Amino acid sequence: MCENKRTQSDLRTGLALPVERCNYLHRYLVRRLPKVMHRDSRRAHYAVAALIAARPRAARAAEAERAESSQDTPSWFTRPNLGASLAAAVNASILKSDSAEGDLHLFARQSSDALHPRLPALTRHLLSGGIAVDWAVLLEDLSWWDRDRDRVVTRWLESYFRTLGDEDDDAPAPDDTTAR
Repeated sequence: MCENKRTQSDLRTGLALPVERCNYLHRYLVRRLPKVMHRDSRRAHYAVAALIAARPRAARAAEAERAESSQDTPSWFTRPNLGASLAAAVNASILKSDSAEGDLHLFARQSSDALHPRLPALTRHLLSGGIAVDWAVLLEDLSWWDRDRDRVVTRWLESYFRTLGDEDDDAPAPDDTTAR
């Protein structure tokens, strides 16, 4: 849908807004979504559509290039979530580790009403730095946010620490006797 400038502009107007204030998005999304959806799921669809429309031009080109060169789709469980994307940004020196980890811990305490307004700036920062965001995974996570936030945040934190480079790891190694 974002190939048309007007459509892209209309979709961007929904950034960080609840569904009830996304008047221009209804035209594009209502027919593509089920009539009956949980409130969180509907909001997640609107939010991700707006985030995709708001991608910087370079990020759109990079995503298109990745899609053309990708031959096999990774398993759903190995696809990067927001925690992995934040760690990749730290590894690429786009974000500081304290800032990325602080964001994750802050998200853990927030409702979707508080989280959604933070996502546009965060995803724009990641995308501008060349860090990919898996929109389908983000959509799924946001759909469950208010009903299962602890599970989602735990996955994000686990992915963050698994993906984070070794130089940022202050934790003792498993064979380190000082940890006992």
